[in-house]
Amino acid sequence: MKFHGSFVALPTPFRGGAVDHEALRGLVAFHLSAGTNGLVPCGTTGEAVVLSAREYREVIETVVAAADGRLPVIAGAGTNSTARAVELARMAREAGADGLLVVTPYYNKPPQDAMVEHFAAVSVAAGLPVCVYNVPGRTGVNLLPETVAELHHRGVAAAVKEASGNIAQVSRIIALTRGELPVMSGEDSAILPIMAVGGTGVISVAANVAPAAIATLVRCAAAGDLAAARRIQLGLLPLIDALFWESNPIPVKAALAHMGMIANELRLPLRPLQAHFEKALIEVMNKSELEPARTARQDGGE
Repeated sequence: MKFHGSFVALPTPFRGGAVDHEALRGLVAFHLSAGTNGLVPCGTTGEAVVLSAREYREVIETVVAAADGRLPVIAGAGTNSTARAVELARMAREAGADGLLVVTPYYNKPPQDAMVEHFAAVSVAAGLPVCVYNVPGRTGVNLLPETVAELHHRGVAAAVKEASGNIAQVSRIIALTRGELPVMSGEDSAILPIMAVGGTGVISVAANVAPAAIATLVRCAAAGDLAAARRIQLGLLPLIDALFWESNPIPVKAALAHMGMIANELRLPLRPLQAHFEKALIEVMNKSELEPARTARQDGGE
């Protein structure tokens, strides 16, 4: 499969404490009609760490069934235990995922060579393409460009999602891998900068709210129309900023609830967006040109 284009990091909708599979199918339908290129359930945005093993598998199965082969499904399968990550990877494969998004082990702060072995173990066990995910602001460890290059040369990494916020680091990854390894932006505010140095797309939170705009931005950047891409990137910045006023996915769930797509429900240790942020977020959304998703569940949807 190709790690190119606009992939969306899907939230896991809850209703009454349980996974809302109807709403999840609605989210997939929204993206099928909006130009999104890939679906990523059970990542950070999907609150994967608070899902039971059964819920984890069922969420992936629901997304795979709803996509019905029309979009690739890249399931999050990362944790800070290699053995547990292997279990998740196998479960994701059995649930029908086309690939895996595997974050660097968090909290443990493993050395670089140990992370190579971690990703290799997951890749071998799953037999699926692995997109390694570097997000040091959340995990406490930075996956260095030289380590990414080794993962590429060993055939472990099929792509990398880069959310270090360091364009020089992204550039070095692309240079060390001679542009052969797809680099996906892990930050919506850096889609154009990363693609300008050779990145191939994004795994996006903002695409939940503005999928067509994010997909168009990526297409323009890939085609070399930097002026058009720049207009979209800069135009989206107020929305992107608002979606990270509190920890992801708190704001994006509030946004999707306002659009009528899901209930504004999270699991502890997260909680819904504070009222003053929610009011300001809605103001930002109302000023943005968003897809008409708010009509998608008018038949009693939250």
